Amino acid sequence: MTLFEFSIFWLTIAPSYYGLMYAIGFLYWVWALKKTWKYLEKQRDRLFIYIFLGVILWWRLWYILFYSLSDYISSPMSVFKVWEWWMSFHWGFIGVVVAILIFTHKEKLPFWSLADEIARIIPVGLFFGRIGNYINKELLWFSYEWFLAVQTKTGSYFPSPLVEAILEWLLIFIILNIILKKPWFSGQFAALFLILYWLSRTIVELWIRVPDQHIWYYFWFLSQWALLSIPMIIIGASLYYYLSNTNNHAK
Repeated sequence: MTLFEFSIFWLTIAPSYYGLMYAIGFLYWVWALKKTWKYLEKQRDRLFIYIFLGVILWWRLWYILFYSLSDYISSPMSVFKVWEWWMSFHWGFIGVVVAILIFTHKEKLPFWSLADEIARIIPVGLFFGRIGNYINKELLWFSYEWFLAVQTKTGSYFPSPLVEAILEWLLIFIILNIILKKPWFSGQFAALFLILYWLSRTIVELWIRVPDQHIWYYFWFLSQWALLSIPMIIIGASLYYYLSNTNNHAK
């Protein structure tokens, strides 16, 4: 769904609500990181570029490889149809991790400390992304005709993206920013983010929405996202255990 559309010569400009939500989320990250940044301003500005490229490019690549590879093999030039882009959280997350790894290595900054700061601000960006899903009438569940129902050509549906927005934003944000406030070991927020995001997203995937039509279910009840996310909980829990023990030994 587009905000507006107009053409200039051969170029058509049609920004989408989904793109607007991503832009708002990224602008929030910029604002939030400025408030907590402890290092040089020029380093912070370079980090924004690293993360932006990591999210956009890697996020898109994962979607192509794991969700729609056959379509792009049959029509390789579709890769450049940016107005049809779909995203996948997994590769976007990996892109952010790689961006932070490269950045902290080049700038000689502590990886886990910076990863904790990023983990605390990511939930708000996820919230705006789900609002974009709601506006686009995507990722819905059962027939439903009541408060905030999504109206489509085939009927009214339960607003699953709003539930997902609340879980991915409010639950994780409150725990990382209000309940804990300060981690007692470096990397705690990053590891907890993985665990909490896996938990909230798995709840939605199993009980509150149906997967994309061209993907559907595996083994009758598991979505592809749920299968691909199993390493997320393993890595998150392992990191939490390892980093907490390392911190205790260091003391």
